[in-house]
Amino acid sequence: MLRIGMILLSAVAGIGASSPANDKEAKAPAAKSAPAMAPRFEVDPLWPKPLPNHWILGQVIGVDVDAEDNVWIIHRNYGLDPKEVYPTQNPPASECCIPAPPVLVFNQAGDLIRHWGGPGQGYDWPTSNHGIHVDYKGNVWIGGNGRGMVPGATALPHDEDMMGKGYVHDSMVLKFTAAGKFLMQIGKPFAGQGSNDLANFKLPAKMLVDPKTNELYVADGYGNRRVIVLDADTGAYKRHWGAYGNKPDDTQLPAYTAGDKPKQFRTPVHAVTLSEDGLLYVCDRTNDRIQVFKTDGTFVKEAWVAPKTLGDGSAFDTALSRDPGQKYLYLADGSNQKVHILDRESLTELTAFGDGGRQPGEFYAVHSIVTDSKGNIYTTETYHGRRVQRFVYRGVEKVTTKDQGVVWPRR
Repeated sequence: MLRIGMILLSAVAGIGASSPANDKEAKAPAAKSAPAMAPRFEVDPLWPKPLPNHWILGQVIGVDVDAEDNVWIIHRNYGLDPKEVYPTQNPPASECCIPAPPVLVFNQAGDLIRHWGGPGQGYDWPTSNHGIHVDYKGNVWIGGNGRGMVPGATALPHDEDMMGKGYVHDSMVLKFTAAGKFLMQIGKPFAGQGSNDLANFKLPAKMLVDPKTNELYVADGYGNRRVIVLDADTGAYKRHWGAYGNKPDDTQLPAYTAGDKPKQFRTPVHAVTLSEDGLLYVCDRTNDRIQVFKTDGTFVKEAWVAPKTLGDGSAFDTALSRDPGQKYLYLADGSNQKVHILDRESLTELTAFGDGGRQPGEFYAVHSIVTDSKGNIYTTETYHGRRVQRFVYRGVEKVTTKDQGVVWPRR
């Protein structure tokens, strides 16, 4: 009996000895999730170098990078203030300044290495340039969002009448060689008939060519509410779609308010970006959202960024990071004057950089965005921003703030 009692006592003591450890384990806090990581950038305040010939930029409305990491921009070399272009007056009022040619190309050192563009024989130059793309063959594509006067008319109608009565001049996309030789025009001025017109565009905003299929994708755009796909060699129609992959509808939508989830794109359908794994990112600008599709038009997902943004909207343009999996998506937001950095898989925002202003690293209407092979970001600014900037990639770091402000170089 004594032996049995001792055994029982030992067992109870053993249980008692293990209880504090069990309690400690039960009360231990859950493991902390890993901190969010995101790319870090610093503005390069000395890039690009000053332009020659007293040249000045207008609204810089598109940017792309070619296979050699040369940076291509297109700007509107018109609409400048009279005092900015004194030499164009008759007689010239001063020696400075002169609008630069529409297409400018810079190397990595910031030197201007090529320039061309403007009206020419055999094609219809846009009345308002919009978007530039250098494809995998080195060809250059240009769109436009300009209205114009119908031949024979004596005056332009009010803006609300221009879309439906043929006053949309830029119903075409142009293709050139890298040297500026004209190759092809798809569509004709004043000819766009709406989002289900298979022969013409209506104010196309941005385009890209898929090197795997040689297909041209166009965000079409300011007058239409669709993505349209064509053969990049012949211009032959392939397919098109609207929001959620449905047939586009040109019915005018009411003004956007936060929380809206409209079943169609709201103009402008502003940009298209294609990932290496075959996902197409579409900027539905004034709906403050990005919609993602497979290349056949199948809807995948969507996300809103800064969804309380009214007016010009938040989703201006996107670019992809250059790591093997393209983990990050960059969104240019011309209303809130910043670049959002998103996790591409979830489309959740990790951090953002930029602020309003005209100093290096600040923005006034940041409009277009692209990355080079090293992961550096290039942005352009429209309205009175009128410039291109470079942000140098500094690796991936732990996110410490959701809004970084101006990313000035660290000392």
